[in-house]
Amino acid sequence: MTEVFSAGVLVYRHGADGIEVLLGHLGGPLWAKKDASAWSIPKGEYVPEEESARVAAAREFTEELGLPVPEGEWTALGEVRYGSGSRRKTVTAWAVEGDLDPADVVPGTFEMEWPPRSGRRAEFPEIDRAAWFDPATALDKLGKGQRPFLTRLTELIG
Repeated sequence: MTEVFSAGVLVYRHGADGIEVLLGHLGGPLWAKKDASAWSIPKGEYVPEEESARVAAAREFTEELGLPVPEGEWTALGEVRYGSGSRRKTVTAWAVEGDLDPADVVPGTFEMEWPPRSGRRAEFPEIDRAAWFDPATALDKLGKGQRPFLTRLTELIG
């Protein structure tokens, strides 16, 4: 079984109607026409023997959004494990209060074969857009494996 480790940062802010969280819509052709469960906390993979989860979370946030993590206290949201078969994923996340303008996001890119089995490689943005959502909306937007982080955040800050 392959175990993959990932770390991320869930940025939140206090709005007029309560808290809002910043999510990124997954980039690339596989997610282009999807909305529900197609958004993510800015996060990415790391190798625990090579860097800490917190260092990886900050690095991945910057790689995905092209912006540094906002200055502020990092609140641990713990780990979530998911996956099946031969691939399991452990995600570690933190919450940081801050305010970023989604228009300032300059996403990193990744390369993949596209169209499938064509032998051609194409480059796509890691995320194709970022947006702020209230917790109820964010719950629908996030993939099921990341939803516990949102629940933990709302319980922590009310």
